Amino acid sequence: MAQVTSSTTVHDVVVVGSGAGGGTVTNVLANMGVSVLLLEAGPMLNIADLKEHMWPYNVPHRGAGPKGQAYTNEPTGFTYSATYGGSQLDGEPYTVAPGSDFSWFRSRILGGRTNHYGRVTLRLADYDFKPYTTDSLGFDWPISYNDLAPYYDKAEQFIGVTGSIEGIRSAPDGIFNPPGALKAHDVLVQRACAKNGIRAVAARQAVTTVARNGRPPCHYCGQCGRGCTTASNYASSYVQIFPAMKTGKVQVIANAMARELVTDASGKVTAVSYVDKTDGSEKQVRCRSVVLAASACESARLLLNSKSSQHPQGLANSSGKVGRYLMDTVGYSMSATVPALSGMPHYNSDGYGSHLYVPWWLWDKHKDLNFARGYHIEVGGGYGMPGIGSFQGAVNRVEGYGIPMKQAIRDNYGTSIGLSGRGEMIPNEDSYCEVDPEVKDRWGIPVLRFHWKWSDHELNQVRHMQQTFRAILETMGGQIAAPGGRGGGRGAAPTTAMDTGPQPGSQAPQTGQAGPQTGLPNAPAGQPATGGRGQRAGNAAAADPNRPPISRGGAIIHEVGTVRMGDDPKTSPLNKFCQAHEVKNLFVADGAPFVSNADKNPTHTIIALAWRTAEYLAEELRKGNV
Repeated sequence: MAQVTSSTTVHDVVVVGSGAGGGTVTNVLANMGVSVLLLEAGPMLNIADLKEHMWPYNVPHRGAGPKGQAYTNEPTGFTYSATYGGSQLDGEPYTVAPGSDFSWFRSRILGGRTNHYGRVTLRLADYDFKPYTTDSLGFDWPISYNDLAPYYDKAEQFIGVTGSIEGIRSAPDGIFNPPGALKAHDVLVQRACAKNGIRAVAARQAVTTVARNGRPPCHYCGQCGRGCTTASNYASSYVQIFPAMKTGKVQVIANAMARELVTDASGKVTAVSYVDKTDGSEKQVRCRSVVLAASACESARLLLNSKSSQHPQGLANSSGKVGRYLMDTVGYSMSATVPALSGMPHYNSDGYGSHLYVPWWLWDKHKDLNFARGYHIEVGGGYGMPGIGSFQGAVNRVEGYGIPMKQAIRDNYGTSIGLSGRGEMIPNEDSYCEVDPEVKDRWGIPVLRFHWKWSDHELNQVRHMQQTFRAILETMGGQIAAPGGRGGGRGAAPTTAMDTGPQPGSQAPQTGQAGPQTGLPNAPAGQPATGGRGQRAGNAAAADPNRPPISRGGAIIHEVGTVRMGDDPKTSPLNKFCQAHEVKNLFVADGAPFVSNADKNPTHTIIALAWRTAEYLAEELRKGNV
């Protein structure tokens, strides 16, 4: 290791990572008068870099990337989408164990994934906190819904969340902004769902539709995935961190790749060691306490790499559970061309992404199902801004060129409706991450190796999605696109439907649709992937023809659960305040503390937990306990 430059300043709190958890902790602590040093592995976000209202012709190569990457399904970088990362990062490999299939998306920029994510904002239900009590599978959380509900309230009042009061147990109501009006395809989906005994309601999105804390209401440009120059949607960068910096209590160090946490003779954290990516130098910042919010897997990696004589298995890992019980969301997508939408006068369907969603409707009917837990449905459709590759499907299907081809494209534009299932995964012993004993990144930091396995519960859940989506789409007269998609990203659309309007959360880097541009799947060191969002990694087990098309591990980018909370230090690294049992000045505030991964996208719960943790930490600092 190179010579380390150490600062003499002792910071109250060092926060590692600036996404939903790190941004929340930083904002809450700063507003409570606590000084925070925030480390971010990527560059600072410049609002001027966001291309929210640009057309394809405003961007070099029309957004295909400097080397035309969009034509070969490679990551294009910071073109339209506010993504600054991907599942392959130069100099930052990771590996996947033989027989496993996993893709790890990392976002390297201030605000992380919150700059570009889908902004689905759902509370966990009361029963989601006690899954083992409910069906004897998985584990119970050490907290209840009532413990977290006040923090859901605070988050919603601060951020702004759309929705309607519905009284559905599986989808607890919150403090909502007025939702946007349903679009034409939403109306068709809602009616078709009703005919199948399913209730579809206003989508719950992290978008303010009223003026809030100096932020103007959403102007419905439909480009949430590009970031928001008016801060009308939520991103930790421009909604939490930039305002916190104005308090004078926050210092940000960008391009700081955390290497390890340094402890003293008592085992407490005294400093964070990081690599300055701009020049490769090694630096340390001293602290009274540290909050890891680097993402579930990155935080686990940092703990596992922080070994010492007091912590031979890694910091806060006497239980051996750091890295264990890794979970992602179950994903599956299906789309159809709907004749009822053909020939309809075009209208502005931009809005703020999805305006309609379907909460889990069979939460009390599990005795009639062959899988535990459940899923919700996200809806896509309408007219997206055309970009490179938007009409590839029509070009492949239609003979000729010129006027007939253009007419075919116009006739099919906006006639597709897509449904994406987002379901619960039950934690299992075969899904985890560990430090690879041989591979290191460009800075000499050991990388993660992933192990992954879906259980029959998740596979049967996807089979149920297939049947349900087909019934809904065919009820409205839809012609199913074949085959159904595995739901990568927020639900990758089948190629045959790519020219018919945006699918739910499609990657669409040229349109700015909500959801990250993931590009190619993981290409672990020595185990190259074969390319393409929906393909398996090269070292994955051979495909089973009887296996449903479930998303690959990590593809939905909802990884949680690697440093779980619990009451027993022998089985959980953290307590109910996300504080390490054995290192009292160490906290984790991302998806890692999750005990289960319900059918609700995790960001809202990450924010609520982080808010609760920040308030607890501030009080412990005041008392001198950390």
